[in-house]
Amino acid sequence: MGLNGYRLSASVAVSDMARAQAFYEGRLGLTPERTGGDGSRVYPSGGGAALHVYPQPERAGESSATLATWYVDDVGQIVDELGSRGVSFEHYEGIETDARGISPRAGGGRVAWFKDPDGNTFAVEGER
Repeated sequence: MGLNGYRLSASVAVSDMARAQAFYEGRLGLTPERTGGDGSRVYPSGGGAALHVYPQPERAGESSATLATWYVDDVGQIVDELGSRGVSFEHYEGIETDARGISPRAGGGRVAWFKDPDGNTFAVEGER
């Protein structure tokens, strides 16, 4: 069985919880499931996987890799919605993107990347 049957949670270090809360809740529209004594927050997603955002200024934004991906029905619709809330989408050298930052995905579908205020990278991905 391995780990296939178990829930997964991504953890993201941030330098400022108030700024992170404004981004994750205000711009991404996430609602916390619970809050820790240190101000950390756990956001549910799709009834399964969760995103744990916690304060750790010395580690925030260290990874340039995509830390978590939301699988959505319509990438363009989500990019437009998040863009209207102030989320900026990335344009990477050597990766074809349209004006909104949406790239074709190998094997079909589309993907768009964005960063939180600490530079942590996330993606939205889907067939449309």
